[in-house]
Amino acid sequence: VDAEVADAIRDHYKPQGPSDTIPMSKVGMAVALAEKLDTLVGFWAIDEKPTGSKDPYALRRAALGLVRIAVDKKLKLRLVKLIEVQEDLIAKDLLANTSGTKGYIKANRPWGDKEISNVVFDLLAFLADRLKVYLKDQGKRHDLIDAVFALGGQDDLLMIVRRVDALSKFLETDDGKNLLSGVKRASNILRIEEKKDGTPFRGRVDQSILIKGEEKLLNREVDSAASLAHKAIEAEDFEGAMKAISKLRAPVDAFFEQVTVNDADPSFRANRLRLLNRIREATAEVADFSKIEG
Repeated sequence: VDAEVADAIRDHYKPQGPSDTIPMSKVGMAVALAEKLDTLVGFWAIDEKPTGSKDPYALRRAALGLVRIAVDKKLKLRLVKLIEVQEDLIAKDLLANTSGTKGYIKANRPWGDKEISNVVFDLLAFLADRLKVYLKDQGKRHDLIDAVFALGGQDDLLMIVRRVDALSKFLETDDGKNLLSGVKRASNILRIEEKKDGTPFRGRVDQSILIKGEEKLLNREVDSAASLAHKAIEAEDFEGAMKAISKLRAPVDAFFEQVTVNDADPSFRANRLRLLNRIREATAEVADFSKIEG
């Protein structure tokens, strides 16, 4: 037997615990990942999930093993596609023979800009929880993971970790701390005013009624920051994305110091609230700041 195949057979259940090693070879990692995905998707498809402290089939261990392999070995895995392929294979078996099972009903839920099945949606959430446990053990903040996952469409564990690392470094800077405060202030105002009016303040800002220099500057800077951050994210340059939104710190501070959002003129008020929403949208290129503590 080929040595690499023998090693893969030996390692395909690894890691079996937090202190266990992960497979060393590419073949071993591939087989181990396939085994864990098959196990997890199979149990999710028949609605047999861990509950409370009960986990008779060691599904948390399987999920944590998948997380460790992906992150430690820096593997870029689009989990939605991988889970969907495995779900289709298992669904065929369940639909062909439901004897002894709870059957299988496929229902979809919105996720990012597409729809995914309940099995995929719930399993992604479970893997996200395991990632939080893994990163928390490394001293990383769970709220930053929530802030990245809240964007939707996040299924590459390695990219999530890289985003969290970049966000963590950014929030340690004065620009990061002050921008977080400004974004939270903008979000709180929007939440109150949208509830009061019963409508969201979305859409384009009307530049013709921006009368104060601070709101004109903020409007220009927020458009620029959003565009630069979006391009950086597409290039997987997460530190570059943080640098782009850091430029909002000064204009956001100046806006709140010099501009009255709830102006007596309803057109000015609505326009300024749309401008606050643009701050929220621009920073959402990197994370949902409302999920960040502090």
